[in-house]
Amino acid sequence: MANTSSAKKATRKIARRTAINKNRRSRVRTYIRQVEEALASGDKAAAQAAFKVAEPELMRAASKGVVHKNTASRK
Repeated sequence: MANTSSAKKATRKIARRTAINKNRRSRVRTYIRQVEEALASGDKAAAQAAFKVAEPELMRAASKGVVHKNTASRK
């Protein structure tokens, strides 16, 4: 349990950041799944469109530290 006011504030900040990071990671997973489903269906145009939408989201997550940059570049 946090005793000092700074520790209490830190726990509030951690809770906010965790929620934001969880949301961002979920969005990345959703976009990657859409790309993989389009690839599996064989629809090249849909796969390219899905990738075009997913790439900035992946790079944003990497720049914010939600996923490692090497993980983002591999996906």
